[in-house]
Amino acid sequence: MKALVLALTALSVTYGGYNVGLGRGDVTGPAAEIGMMGYAKQGQNTKGIHTRLFARAFIIEDVDSGTRVVFVSVDEAMMGQLVKLGAINKLSSLFPGVYTEENVVLSATHTHSGPAGFMQYVLFNVPNLGFIAQTLEAMVDGIVESISRAHVSLKPGKVFHSIGVVEEEASINRSPTSYDANPEEERAKYPGNLDKDMVQLSFYDDEGAALGVLNWFSVHPNSMNNTNHFISGDNKGAASIMFEKAIDPDYVAGKTPFIAAFASTNLGDVSPNTMGPRCIDTGLPCDTEHSTCDGRTQMCIASGPGEDMFESTKIIAERQFKKSLELFSNTETYTELSGPVQYVHQWVDMSTYQVMLEDGSTASTCTPALGYSFAAGTTDGPGEFDFTQGAVTGNPFWDFISGLLKDPSPETEACHAPKPILLDTGEYTLPFPWHPTSVDTQILRVGNFAMLAVPGEFTTMAGRRLRERVAQAAAVEGEEMNVVIAGLSNTYTHYITTFEEYQKQRYEAASTIYGPHTLSAYLQQYEYLVKAMLKGEDIPKGPPPPDLSDQEISFVPGVLMDNPPAGYDFGDCVTQPLDTARGQRVTASFVSGHLRNNLMLEDTFMTVERFEDDGWVVVAEDSDWETLLEWHRTNVILGESEVELSWDIPEDVTEGLYRFGHKGYHHTIIRGNYYYEGWSNEFLVGESARDMKLPVKNDATLARKPWDSLTTFFGLNM
Repeated sequence: MKALVLALTALSVTYGGYNVGLGRGDVTGPAAEIGMMGYAKQGQNTKGIHTRLFARAFIIEDVDSGTRVVFVSVDEAMMGQLVKLGAINKLSSLFPGVYTEENVVLSATHTHSGPAGFMQYVLFNVPNLGFIAQTLEAMVDGIVESISRAHVSLKPGKVFHSIGVVEEEASINRSPTSYDANPEEERAKYPGNLDKDMVQLSFYDDEGAALGVLNWFSVHPNSMNNTNHFISGDNKGAASIMFEKAIDPDYVAGKTPFIAAFASTNLGDVSPNTMGPRCIDTGLPCDTEHSTCDGRTQMCIASGPGEDMFESTKIIAERQFKKSLELFSNTETYTELSGPVQYVHQWVDMSTYQVMLEDGSTASTCTPALGYSFAAGTTDGPGEFDFTQGAVTGNPFWDFISGLLKDPSPETEACHAPKPILLDTGEYTLPFPWHPTSVDTQILRVGNFAMLAVPGEFTTMAGRRLRERVAQAAAVEGEEMNVVIAGLSNTYTHYITTFEEYQKQRYEAASTIYGPHTLSAYLQQYEYLVKAMLKGEDIPKGPPPPDLSDQEISFVPGVLMDNPPAGYDFGDCVTQPLDTARGQRVTASFVSGHLRNNLMLEDTFMTVERFEDDGWVVVAEDSDWETLLEWHRTNVILGESEVELSWDIPEDVTEGLYRFGHKGYHHTIIRGNYYYEGWSNEFLVGESARDMKLPVKNDATLARKPWDSLTTFFGLNM
C-alpha cells in the first residue's frame, strides 16, 4: 500500500481551476440506553460501540467564480431537518455568507445502527420514546466540525471521475416482484434488477498527493440486523474505515489524513443480505410475493453472506472497498472534472405538487400516509403482528386501531389508492406534525458531474428514471452530464417507487408517503432544477420547513447517578486480560460511568496500547473495526455499571506487551460529571514478547476502603 501511495503522489497533476478541501467529524451519539434508528424496533437500544460514526465533508470551489459546493456523507440512518437547520446556523456564525442550505448537501449513509431521536416529526420518534437532544447535538457538532476542517484545508487541486462494476455479489433486490411490474421494454434496457456500478470521485492536491475519495454504490447498510445493540457504521462505515486505514495504516480509525466516504444512492429496494430471504423454521425460500412463511412475516428473514451479522458486514464492506480501491488505483480510468461549479436548491410542498403526466393529464401528490405493508417491514427486518407485504386491502382490527387516531378522508384514500392507509400521518396534528410536507430538492454541479440530492430512498428503477430524465434535460441545454443520485439527503421522506411498483404495495410502495405520483413529481422537479441551474436562472426559494424544536417531547430519563461497587473506583479493571495469540480475542472489564455523561466526541472510551521504548502507544480505539465496547448496568438501583472491552487481535499486529485503557465520566447527584480513567494489567501478544523488559505492573484491582464508594456517590472525591 505504501508503494501505491508513492505512485499516486508522483502522479502528474497541475492546478486546474478548483480548490478542494476535505474534513471529518465525529457524530457518534449516546451509546447507552437510547433507541436505535432504522428498524423502528421497540427495545433495540444502544449498549456500546462497535465503530464510531463520522461525517465526511468534501468542498469544491470554482476558482474563477468563487462558487463553492459542499457534500457531506454522514454515518447515520437518515437526515433530519433539525440537523441541517442546526448545522447551517452554526456555519453561518463561523463563516458568514459562505455556507447555506443552498450549497450544502447533508447525505446519510443509512446505517441502521446509530442512536435515534434527532428527527423533528412525531412518527420517527415514537419507537425511541421521543426526541433526544444529545443525538441531535452530536450530529450537528460533528457535521460542522467536518465542514470547518474541510474549509481550513482548502487548497488548489483536482477531482477525477471514474465508474466501475462491483463484480463480487454485494447486493440483491429484496422486492423483485415489484421491480418486475415495471414495463418489459424498460427493464430490457438494463442488465438486471440491480445497479452494480460504483461511481467515484478521487481528490488530489496540485502536487499530486491523494486526499480522499467519495463514491456511491447502491446497497442498504443493514448488514447489522435488528438484534444489534452496538453503534456501527455498518458496511458503508466499515468500508470507509478499511480504505482510510489502507492508505494510512499507522493511524487509528477516524483520525487518518486520507478521507474515504461511501455514500448512499438509490438503495430503496437493495439489500446486502445476499443469501436471500429464507424461512427460519424450515430453511426453505419464502413466498416471493408477500415475503411470508406459512402466512407469517416474522419467519421470513434475509441474511448473509457471513455466518453472523459482523462477518456479513465485513464481507459486504470489503467488496465495496476493493472496487473503490481498484478505481482509485487505476488512474488510467480517470476522467478529470473541469468546468463550472454550480448549485440549485428549492423547497417544495410534496403534499400538493401538481404533476403533468405523459398523456397530458394532470395529477397531484397526496398528504403523507403510510400503508399496511409499511408495518410488515422487510426481509432485512420484519415487522410485528400480522402485517404482510403486498397488502392492498385493510384489516378490520387495525382499521379500528388506526381509526382511534383519525380515519383518512375519502379524498386521501382516493389519492393514495390502491394503498390501504394504516396511518394517515398527514392529517395528524397532535402533539405536532407527524411527517414533513416541505422538503429540500437540490443539485450540486462540478463540471459535467451532477449530484442529485434527494430526500428519500429511491428504488432501483425509480433512480434510473430520475438519472435519465435529468441527463436528457441537461442535453437539451447543450450539456452532457454524468448524473448520480445522492440518497437520503437533507431530510427524510421514506421511499420513492415507480408508479408500477406502487401498485404492488410491498414495503417500499406502502412507504411512498406522497402517493402513486411521487416519482413523477420528482422527475418534473429535478428536470426544472437542472434547466434553471444550467441557464443561470434564479428560482423561488419555496416554502421552508418549520422548526419544531420547541415542541419536541422526550420520555427518556436522564442519568440520575453513577456509583462504583464497594471496594472499587471508576476506571478500575475488574476482569484482567490474559496473554493472547494473534488472531484471537482478548477482553477486560472496567468499572464505568454511564456512557451518556459525555459522548467523548473526537475522543474514545477505550484504548488498546502497546509498550515501546518511549512509553505506551495507542494502537486502537473504540472507532476501530477490531474493537468492541459493551456497556451494561450491574446494579440499576445504585447506578453501578461496567464496560467490557474486546480486541480482536489482527494477524499482522506487532508482537509485544499491551494493555487496555478505559476513560469516561461519572455522574454525581450533587456536583455533576467527573472525568476518570484507568488501565488494565499488561498482557502479551506473541511468544517473542516474553523476552521484553516489562514495566511496573499497573494493578488496578487493589481494594479500596468501603467508604470510598460513598464519597464518590455524593461527588466528594476530588
